[in-house]
Formats: sequence, structure tokens, C-alpha cells
Amino acid sequence: MEAIPRERPKQEFDSSGRLLIDGGVLEGGGQILRNAAALSCILGIPIHVTNIRAGRDNPGLRPQHLSGLELIAKLCGGKLEKCAVGSCEITLDPGPILSGEFVADTKTAGSICLLMQAALPCLLFSASECSLRLKGGTNCDMAPQIDYTAMVFKPVAEKFGMRFDVDIRRRGYYPKGGGEVVVTSYPTPGLIGVKDGLTVRGELVRIYSRAFVAGSLPPHLPTKISQSISKLVKQNFPKVELKQDSLKEPEGTAVGNGLGAIIVAETSTGCVLGGSALGKPRTPAEEAGTAAAKELLEALHSGGCVDQHAQDQLILLMTLAKGQSQMLCGPLTLHTQTAIHVSRLMTKAEFTVEEMDKGRVLLTCEGIGHVNPYLSADS
Repeated sequence: MEAIPRERPKQEFDSSGRLLIDGGVLEGGGQILRNAAALSCILGIPIHVTNIRAGRDNPGLRPQHLSGLELIAKLCGGKLEKCAVGSCEITLDPGPILSGEFVADTKTAGSICLLMQAALPCLLFSASECSLRLKGGTNCDMAPQIDYTAMVFKPVAEKFGMRFDVDIRRRGYYPKGGGEVVVTSYPTPGLIGVKDGLTVRGELVRIYSRAFVAGSLPPHLPTKISQSISKLVKQNFPKVELKQDSLKEPEGTAVGNGLGAIIVAETSTGCVLGGSALGKPRTPAEEAGTAAAKELLEALHSGGCVDQHAQDQLILLMTLAKGQSQMLCGPLTLHTQTAIHVSRLMTKAEFTVEEMDKGRVLLTCEGIGHVNPYLSADS
């Protein structure tokens, strides 16, 4: 199967004129919802999403997705229908993007970062600075950790002109959740395409890791995690500077028990790549460090300028940006292919893939140059 089919997805509409989106294609999960809802909000496109998570063991909306969709609707004063846990279809009729303070609470350990993925691009096109108070899980399986979003995604997104600050008020771990993050978003007249910033990897200059435990877990475990990370890093990159933090979350700053690691690499050309992992019950703590380090090493050995987790998150920014963006990465993930599919269905953005050496690909996007209606280009 081609990474990007030559023919663009065909647009179809329901009886009310909403764009129909099949929520079961490709990755077939929450990402289709997040990207479609964000583009709906930003571009003012009414959507009707069907077959939501159709191939999953528990199809339909989960509380995590419900919170994200409700947040998007708040951001644009939109009308959201058929939106309930278990629902396999929703409609969203967006209004103009608002400004102010917005709150979303998964009421579970659902990922705060996945809420951010959908909401932050929308607020770039608001009239003024906005605040998001998000509650749920800060460090979750099957989703980026909040540390990854703040330390890896943020500096990469800033290359496009995306600006936001992350304030971690309280961490929340599975199964209780209870974390709280306040995100401040700053509007932009429009995003700018990035070419050189994501195509030349440069030399690896430093690596940083953060190993942590929270709750009732023993305070010596982060040291073991850090040692397992150090061993793998030194084996693969013995001359690269390695800085490590090993810590027990102070009492009152986290809800529940948690254990894990985030590891971040920086290159001489400003590329930032990451790896992360959470500990599993009845499993040695060191395995979390090993898993996080291996994930980073896989990204570094791929020779790309972004890791697999940033890859799909950048598609929305490339789509909306003015001009051409290019990204050198490993093979396109299914999440990335899904994000591209949604962008091609909902916008005129053009994507091409050039096969490079060692399994790398050069992804090029001609963005639509969406302009913030509230801000002039020279503001």
C-alpha cells in the first residue's frame, strides 16, 4: 500500500451538508477524531464522523474522546450532537474560535496530552492569549507523557510559529488520574512552513533523562532506572554528554503511584528527539529505563530529524502553515498516514513522500497558509 495514495480522498456530505468522515480508516482510533475536530474548528467545516473506533474491542467514544470533543466545541462555541460514551458517530457544527479560559476534565486517567493535541492548534487562531486547565492523566500508556510534550514537541512546534507554555500543577497516574496542567496559548497571524529546520540531523550533542516514581513506590527506584538508561546510552554514544535526574515526586504533587522515564536528545542543528516508558506492575523498574532508552536509540539510529511520536503530531501544523514544509523521518507511521489522510480530505494541502537511504523518507507538504482572522499579517 502506498504511504500516500495518488488520488485524493473523495469528499462526501450528509443530508445537512456536513463533510462525512469515516472514523474507521487506517489507524481507526482517536486520532481521526482529534485531527478532524481540530480542522473543523479552525477552518469552520461542519463534520459528521461515522464508524468511530469501529475495529476496537470496545468501539465508539470513550470518556477520553468525549472530553476532547467537548473541549473543541467549547473553543468555537460549536454544536456537538450524538456525543456520548459508546457513540459510533458524532456531528460538529463549529462557530468562530473564542478566547479566554477553558477547562476540560477526563474524570479518569485519560491523557491530558491528547486533549492538548486537539485543542492547541485551534487556539493558535484565537484573538488573544488563552488558558487551558486540563485534568486527567499526565503520564499515560498509549499517549505522550506531559514531559514529552513540554520537552520534545514544544521546541519542534515552535519552529512553525506555535507558542505555548506548560505548567504542571499536579501529576496524575493510572488508574486515578487527578493530574492538572495549565497551558497558556499565544495566538499567531499564521504558521510558517519549515524546511531546513527538520531536514538536516546534525551531530548528537547532548542527552537528558528524567526518571521518577510517585506515591507509595520506593524512592530508590529512579536511580535504578537512570542506571539502565546510562548503560545503553554509553554503549551507543560514549562521547555524548549525558545529564540525568532521578527523583521521587514530592508528597502532594502527584495522585496515585507512577514510575517511568523520559529521555531527550538534542543535535547540533536544533533537532530534538525523545523516548519514554512507564513501569509495569510486577516488572523490574530498570525495564522502564531500558524501554525508554531503546525507543530513543531507535529514533536516533533511523537518522531522521523527528521521532515517531512527533511525526504525526506535526502533520496538522504542516497542513496549516504558509509555504512548503519538509520533514526527514523514518518510515511513515500509521498514525502519520492517518493524519495525512484527514488533512487531504479536509484541505487542499499537498503531501509527497521521497524514499531516502536506510529506510528514511523525506515528507514534503505544501500548506494551505491559513490566516488568523483576528490578527493582521503584520501585527
